Amino acid sequence: MKSRNLSKFAVPVGVIGIIVMMVVPLPTFLLDLLIATNITGALLILMVSMFVQKPLDFSVFPALLLVMTLFRLALNISATRLVLRDGDAGKVIHAFGDFVVGGSLVIGLVIFLILIIVQMVVVTKGAERVAEVGARFTLDAMPGKQMAIDADLNAGLIDEHEARRRRAEVAAEADFYGAMDGGSKFVKGDAIAAIIITVINLVGGFTVGILQHGLSPADAMNQYSLLTVGDGLVSQIPALLLSVSTGLITTRSATSGDMGSSVTAQLGQNKLALRIAGGAALGLCVIPGLPKLPFLLIGAITLIIAQRLKDPEPEAEAAAVAEVDRPSPDSPEQLLGEMRVDPLELALSPDLVDLVDTNGGDLLDRVRALRRKMALELGIIMPPVRTRDDLDLPLSSYAIRISGVDAGAGQAPPGTVLAIGDGLQALPGRAGVEPVFGLAGKWVPAELHYQAELSGATVVDRASVIITHLAEIVRQNASRLLGREDVRSLTEMVKRTHPVVVEELTPTLLSLGQIQRVLQALLDEGVPIRDLVRIFESLSLRAKVSVEHDGLVEAARAALGPAIAAQYAADGRLTVITLEPVLEQSLLESLRPSETGAFMAIDGLRAEAIVSEAGRLVEAAEQAGITPVLACSPQLRLPLMRLLRAGSRRVQVLSYSEISGSTAQIETMGVVNGAYAGAA
Repeated sequence: MKSRNLSKFAVPVGVIGIIVMMVVPLPTFLLDLLIATNITGALLILMVSMFVQKPLDFSVFPALLLVMTLFRLALNISATRLVLRDGDAGKVIHAFGDFVVGGSLVIGLVIFLILIIVQMVVVTKGAERVAEVGARFTLDAMPGKQMAIDADLNAGLIDEHEARRRRAEVAAEADFYGAMDGGSKFVKGDAIAAIIITVINLVGGFTVGILQHGLSPADAMNQYSLLTVGDGLVSQIPALLLSVSTGLITTRSATSGDMGSSVTAQLGQNKLALRIAGGAALGLCVIPGLPKLPFLLIGAITLIIAQRLKDPEPEAEAAAVAEVDRPSPDSPEQLLGEMRVDPLELALSPDLVDLVDTNGGDLLDRVRALRRKMALELGIIMPPVRTRDDLDLPLSSYAIRISGVDAGAGQAPPGTVLAIGDGLQALPGRAGVEPVFGLAGKWVPAELHYQAELSGATVVDRASVIITHLAEIVRQNASRLLGREDVRSLTEMVKRTHPVVVEELTPTLLSLGQIQRVLQALLDEGVPIRDLVRIFESLSLRAKVSVEHDGLVEAARAALGPAIAAQYAADGRLTVITLEPVLEQSLLESLRPSETGAFMAIDGLRAEAIVSEAGRLVEAAEQAGITPVLACSPQLRLPLMRLLRAGSRRVQVLSYSEISGSTAQIETMGVVNGAYAGAA
């Protein structure tokens, strides 16, 4: 715990100390100690830069670069103060200046200027450019990487935890390269400051030596130039190390190991290249005037290294090694993987793959949004959509499959948009049909988007057409997509908030399979199952009397009655079609139980007449812009609905108990007449 607190406060205290160094004079011993710390720290940063696996492993580098630059400038200021005040800046600076200058001021200044040029013009300039380009390309690629992560998540290849980890890594990578783009400016500014500080030290030292200490111009120049060059060297050597570290970090690419291992492996992976290089070095020996011994040594060493390198495994051999670890095609694990049928699949023809391209296609992102929409609308967790290309599909087409069986198909030609409406004859394109509502339209070139809108058409892009079709397929087949595992997950979700409701219902009264059948029946009739608490409570009460399936479904519908009626109400009004009382009573008397549920034992002519008249009334209402429902007794609702569906009439049938709980105003717009049915 103490070491953790120490590391927590070490950097803030160090930064405050650096600021103090710029103001408070330091003794020469402490200055020597801090200079040694500066050189060692720069060397440590260089080594870490070479051994990290990837740049993000050293994400603190931009901030560390700023601190080290500030530390080095503080040392420059402290050394300048000692040089100008005492003519002495410690043993380290004196030793560096004496060793490099070697009695010649010109040599010392030339060496110092060369170090500055190497750092600023070569290393720092290159690192700055690489950091700038890396930041731009990383930010540009960020949306594509995010969409690729979403695609893997939607396809079920990764879970939500892994997706969050990858998104955080992408964001951290963008932040890192952005920080490196700015951090490289610190190194460049430090090199410029070093030149200015050196000139100031030379001029200031020369002036102080002559005016204050009474030295001759030659003595003043000799003494203060030695200290100035020494100060510049002890500052610029760590600065050069940090510049090299910056270049190493920004130029690291997609290698998986440290730099030393990667360089050795990649330079030594081709023996032929080493042999040619060694032979070329030996060949230079025949050029007249060139010294032969250096080239003979280098060429011989290169050829020996090439000879001792092992031949890399060929790709076929590497593939064979990988094949050993891979399960056999006939193994149960492999066969089970190939046998698995995806619950929901979107197959695209090869020319539609651009819709899922991470560099511009947003189809996968819309699929993810659709899953959330279906959860809020129907109350089910839509299974991951496996999106893949299918070479067997005709060009420009797609297919939506449920459990491997085609449930819908359509067209989405590349480079076009679907214009729906009249007056499109003047626009080029080919005829098309909106797949959900069957509206006639035309696939026109995307660049004519605005012209189609000006002609009064509704324009829909390709991805929207596919997503709308997919959403409708999911609504129509919601019961097929609700599996036993999904029911278990929904039950567990309810149990976390209403444990008593679940404990009373299952497994004491109903099994998960029975609950699944009820929920599937509700979805088949277009009833959302979001209010699971109310559904489970009604099932608990009904199951104590009977576990007959139709009775359970009707009990759940009765509990959801107001919500069901609200689906078909418009502007506070619910339009209903009723049965003539005599007809309804006779139908109630005709009810007969069976293993598959109650049915009406009536003759075919009478049944056909009921279906025909109900359909006629619904069509008349729909032409007036009204969506009516057929109201009847609770006992009659389910058999009557089955009769109408058997007659291909998608009429919504509600019971009186469901309608009675609605707050909407009830308006009757027609009656199915018993006399008409009897006459038929």
